[in-house]
Amino acid sequence: MRADRVFAYGAAAGLFGDLLLGDPRRGHPVAVFGRAAGAVERVLWRDHRGWGLLHTAVCAGSAVALGAAAQHVVRPSRTASVALTAAATWAVVGGTSLVREARVIGRALEAGDVERARDRLPHLCGRDPQALDADGIARAVVESVAENTSDAVVGALVWGAVGGVPGLVGFRAVNTLDAMVGHKSPKYRRYGWASARLDDLAGWPGARLTAVLAAVAGGDPRGAVRAWRADAGRHPSPNAGPVEASFAGALGVRLGGTLSYGGRVEHRPVLNGATGRAVQVADIERAVRLSRRVSWLALGVCAGARLLTSDRFKNRFKRGRTS
Repeated sequence: MRADRVFAYGAAAGLFGDLLLGDPRRGHPVAVFGRAAGAVERVLWRDHRGWGLLHTAVCAGSAVALGAAAQHVVRPSRTASVALTAAATWAVVGGTSLVREARVIGRALEAGDVERARDRLPHLCGRDPQALDADGIARAVVESVAENTSDAVVGALVWGAVGGVPGLVGFRAVNTLDAMVGHKSPKYRRYGWASARLDDLAGWPGARLTAVLAAVAGGDPRGAVRAWRADAGRHPSPNAGPVEASFAGALGVRLGGTLSYGGRVEHRPVLNGATGRAVQVADIERAVRLSRRVSWLALGVCAGARLLTSDRFKNRFKRGRTS
């Protein structure tokens, strides 16, 4: 079986596996990687960019090398190759967990149980929940659903289409390292610099594809494109900006504004502020449904692109040999 078809079948099976099973309760491969990366950090940590770069290279490089070795071992078997791609896809995507947590918070807010919603919010994002009312929590959930659609699903599929199993696990490794050491705290401002910059680079194509697909799959394509063009560049994150702006325009809501992380208040630009309304609790479910549509469209786009580019390469190679 051709490698492009291996990815298409394996990624589809892995995404269905995530839909049906979600993340494992124990022994999740990403959690295992996180513990290993934490052990490496305890050995290497210095308040220096060079040591942080070494940490990133060791952890991400090991993940890619392990994925490449596994892919090489199973290559002679079509069934094993598809199974490995499916397992890797299931392990690195997190769409179902994202949807589940968002809906738990949404149901709590619908029932008027703001305290329960506050208790659950840290499972989804790093906001300070105690400073948020019901509408503020709903906005945080919608923003998290938008950003994590790119980080937890689309970005992984993009790199899987590019690099197979090594691409899948490499993207998740980089994204996990950024979550662990890439934030701007005194401890990680220098040490986490390399992980944060590498995550920006790795997330760039997936974020743009997510923004495009949100515009296509949302209720207001023109509004999504307008918000993306007008507001994304003002967001402090080069990748969250396009995604959140496109979701805001597609849903017809305002995102961004003042928020609090770890006791630190940030005043971010408002996205889709010209035409959007304030986020309401019902918008959580609308964002979840849009995230699902974007994820499945991304699978189709990535698998199709892999098939098309492979066919073109083979045709060029054949013409070169016969000329």
